[in-house]
Amino acid sequence: MRWRDLGFILPFMLALLPVLAVASIAAGLSANLGAWLPLIVIFVVLPLLDVLCGADVSNLDAHDAERIDHLPYFRVLTLLTLPAWLLVLGYSAYMLQQLPLGAIGMVGWIFSTGVLGGILAINPAHELIHKSGAFERAVGGILLSSVGYHGFKIEHVRGHHVHVATPQDSSSARLGESVYAFVPRALLHNVRNAWRLEAQRLRQGGKSPWSLRNEMLMWTVLWLLLGVFSLWLGLLGAGFFIIQGLLAATSLEIINYIEHYGLLRTQIAPDRYERVTHLHSWNSSQRLSNWLLFNLQRHSDHHAIARRRYQVLVHHDDSPQLPAGYATMFVLALLPPLWRHVMDSRVLHSRRARGLSAAL
Repeated sequence: MRWRDLGFILPFMLALLPVLAVASIAAGLSANLGAWLPLIVIFVVLPLLDVLCGADVSNLDAHDAERIDHLPYFRVLTLLTLPAWLLVLGYSAYMLQQLPLGAIGMVGWIFSTGVLGGILAINPAHELIHKSGAFERAVGGILLSSVGYHGFKIEHVRGHHVHVATPQDSSSARLGESVYAFVPRALLHNVRNAWRLEAQRLRQGGKSPWSLRNEMLMWTVLWLLLGVFSLWLGLLGAGFFIIQGLLAATSLEIINYIEHYGLLRTQIAPDRYERVTHLHSWNSSQRLSNWLLFNLQRHSDHHAIARRRYQVLVHHDDSPQLPAGYATMFVLALLPPLWRHVMDSRVLHSRRARGLSAAL
């Protein structure tokens, strides 16, 4: 293992942000300001540090990749995000009632928890649901159920990865589409499509869509049980549980918007497109943010070889490259005129480099 691989411990440092916020409030910081502290760290401090840490475009040679691919350390880290996230979720729900928060502070606290859910629950779940082992996939499902976006386990693998960079994929943003148009479309489609895909799978196996083998039913029951458990903090706790999940799912779809904006595969026949390669997703090899996100930003290679583990994902120089890490691009996406100013020319350049029409 290389010293740099210790950086993948950093997501667990983010799990301490709610504790840091409470400690700051206890030290005299206004509660309404302290509640926003996790978001300030994620979207202001981390982007600045990301620039200072620079990019890591190095790749492992074949021998090292084979060795590192099988080290338990990397797998254990993704599995440990489940207890880490559940502790964050429970602590944040409890402190919501204990802190002297006004309306502004309450909004900041819930938004902070939702964004942390995107990082600590959905992101590692994304890594886990692609794996061949049933245990890893199950942990991924539990993480997704904790934010109420368990359909992602089905739709992402059987829908998004099949149709990425085509008009059939609602998680691939179109050139000129704003994030505010994209996110509702993606959320609604992906939930519906998860139910459809699971019903289709069961019917093909001669089973009822309402059987106990329906993954969507199983994960929905788990989500409801977690929701009932949240009632120990009253209606405020239940409302917090639902809203943080919606915010985590929204954060995920904003990341999807960033990862695939404007990129298209060539149609080679009716309902047939060229094979998915590293040319069909945006890449970013910023060192710090890739540590924090288990190399999610090497997304081009992930789509080329979906089961490749995060620690051995490859940087491709000829992949479409984002100008910054995800935290910076997240903020930029919320400002559509600036987003289009930065990204549209890059989309057109990518299309021209592949010999495609800019008008596609």
